[in-house]
Amino acid sequence: ARLLWLPVRGGACVLQIVKESQQQHGLRHGDFQRYRGYCSRRLRRLRKTLNFKMGNRHKFTGKKVTEEILSDNRYLLLILMDAERAWSYAMQLKQEANTEPRKRFHLLSRLRKAVKHAEELERLCESNRVDAKTKLEAQAYMAYLTGMLRFEHQEWKAAMEAFNKCKTIYEKLANAFTEEQAVLYNQRVEEISPNIRYCAYNIGDQSAMNELMQMRLRSGGTEGLLAEKLEALITQTRAKQAATMSEVEWRGRTVPVKIDKVRIFLLGLADNEAAIAQAENEETKERLFESLLSECRDAIQAVREDLKPDQKQREHSLENDSGKVSNIQYLHSYLTYIKLSTAIKRNESMAKSLQKALLQQQRSEEDGKRAPRPQDLIRLYDIILQNLVELTQLPGLEEDKNFQKEIGLKTLVYKAYRCFFIAQSYVLVKKWSEALVLYERVLKYAHEVQSGAGAYMNSLKELPDVQDLITQVNAEKYSLQAAAILDANDTHETESPSQVKDGKPLSERFETFCLDPSLVSKQVSLVHFPPGFQPIPCKPLFFDLALNHVAFPPLEDKVEQKAKSGLTGYIKGIFGFKS
Repeated sequence: ARLLWLPVRGGACVLQIVKESQQQHGLRHGDFQRYRGYCSRRLRRLRKTLNFKMGNRHKFTGKKVTEEILSDNRYLLLILMDAERAWSYAMQLKQEANTEPRKRFHLLSRLRKAVKHAEELERLCESNRVDAKTKLEAQAYMAYLTGMLRFEHQEWKAAMEAFNKCKTIYEKLANAFTEEQAVLYNQRVEEISPNIRYCAYNIGDQSAMNELMQMRLRSGGTEGLLAEKLEALITQTRAKQAATMSEVEWRGRTVPVKIDKVRIFLLGLADNEAAIAQAENEETKERLFESLLSECRDAIQAVREDLKPDQKQREHSLENDSGKVSNIQYLHSYLTYIKLSTAIKRNESMAKSLQKALLQQQRSEEDGKRAPRPQDLIRLYDIILQNLVELTQLPGLEEDKNFQKEIGLKTLVYKAYRCFFIAQSYVLVKKWSEALVLYERVLKYAHEVQSGAGAYMNSLKELPDVQDLITQVNAEKYSLQAAAILDANDTHETESPSQVKDGKPLSERFETFCLDPSLVSKQVSLVHFPPGFQPIPCKPLFFDLALNHVAFPPLEDKVEQKAKSGLTGYIKGIFGFKS
């Protein structure tokens, strides 16, 4: 008997068919509805090609693919597309179930339908007409969908068994075939590994929580089925710890924390900062920064809602305590400080990555990508300086001299870097004098930081080193002076009367030879257009002075004749008499 396999370019692979279809028809952007429509259209085409229609437009006649009619590998593809259509509909409903909980029942129904089609595919692949590789892949596909169904039902043990079976099959297939196919199998293994650890945690394995956090860091965030559940699990774990947290200390003052959302945020702050420090790439770090800022904004909003009823009490407290703010206002200042400090760290991290990209600018240009410019860094340092200004205006810290001095030193550091990159942008357009003045300003700021940083060295450790900046500026100054001298010499050598342009159009300089490259460009200056205004004589004005001395002929006889024939003529005209 002839062996069957599922058709695909370059070989037979169920997983490859599924992945290629998903990536090409919507799932690259998370559009499950588009992928479901593709599966329906492909099913219709397959049924028409195989003449395997379910009746006609008037009557439905159900047909099942059996082993006896399994003479074409497209019959297996028919079952696979049925399963994919049901799965994609379930995932679409999962997205919509966040706002409409009733759709969860429909979701589970569609997942059960997908598992049913996968079971049918596995049963058909047990035939002797199907090769061994397709049999194994059908078993893995069946185990994967079964695991997802059990996962949604929160049957953790059954889900973990199904996922482990799927993982084992794909690992064996990865070891048995080419590297290109092994990459595909290993990707699927990585996708289901967090689900396995999540199931283990819910069964009772406490060590699985740490492994889930590490997976979350390595992969830059979980996706799909596990994402929301893992975030909810982290929040639930922190909520249990928050029950024991009652106060927080900041800059020598202890304030009570009564809001649960704020407790949960403060407990997870250290973990989030550690995760950012351990991030392996900039994309993961940026995502973690955004997550931390989002949680901080939610906590600030919760405090702000409690702060409104406390407004009158706070004003009374300001009068009695000589400027000392209330506990809730001080907590609000603390959370705002965390938000602004995190935003500064994020922008500084982005600035460092842009500085590295500036050093590799030539490589980026060769790759055809837009090369970063010093102006991009200037914008980031403007935002950092604005955040520092907001820090100095926090309620409750106006009289804290150490805090104000520390923020002042940080402001000088970032001003120095901002001036440095402004100078770099002037160097690019050959404005040597402006760049030199800005380099001197950078040195001024850097020396002020060094002279005033004595007792604040610990708080400035995380900032960029100004000594490195001073060394770099000194080197840039010498390079700038040399470039300015060379540019001046080149200007004197190349400037000649035959190349000087006076801005006149070609129609006004026919008698003067001038090398004008603009004559062969799209913006040629031939004539002045629109032409300028020229003075012309006005139209003469004529005054008829003789009119006042003209005597008109008398008209009395004509007037009298008209008066005599007026009424009589009118009556005669009515009765038809003629004179």
